[in-house]
Amino acid sequence: MSNAPTKSAEKARFQQINPHFVVRDVVEAAEYYRDVFGFKILGYYWDPPVFAMVGRDDVVIQFGRIDRGQAVAPNRMRRDEALDAYIWVSDLDALYAELKGKGAKIVEEPKRHPWNCYEFSVEDAFGFRLIFSESTTAGQAAEEKTGG
Repeated sequence: MSNAPTKSAEKARFQQINPHFVVRDVVEAAEYYRDVFGFKILGYYWDPPVFAMVGRDDVVIQFGRIDRGQAVAPNRMRRDEALDAYIWVSDLDALYAELKGKGAKIVEEPKRHPWNCYEFSVEDAFGFRLIFSESTTAGQAAEEKTGG
């Protein structure tokens, strides 16, 4: 008898993706994300820690310790307009006020974009760029219904 899961006629569904940032110190990274971005530390792995995970609501970010002699390399090192994570949120203005109050490095203030998103961006202590975004499509539809 096999322990392999039974195959179904349905196609497999993707459920979630977690960014994986390679940093010099996974404990420092997890604590920064806890203290500045409001994540919970989900765990450290191995001793000394070489892997850590943080989470906030449905978002999980992983950290792996960089190999010796290597440099941390956020995507912006390879492309000027790059980002490292794009995170959807439900109340952008509230998050912006929260992160600003905690001293987060705000790179771009909240702004509405033609692609139906209201966004702001931050850079963490390691150079990784995160964009927080709220869809404006639902708000526009509500305004159109009420004539606003």
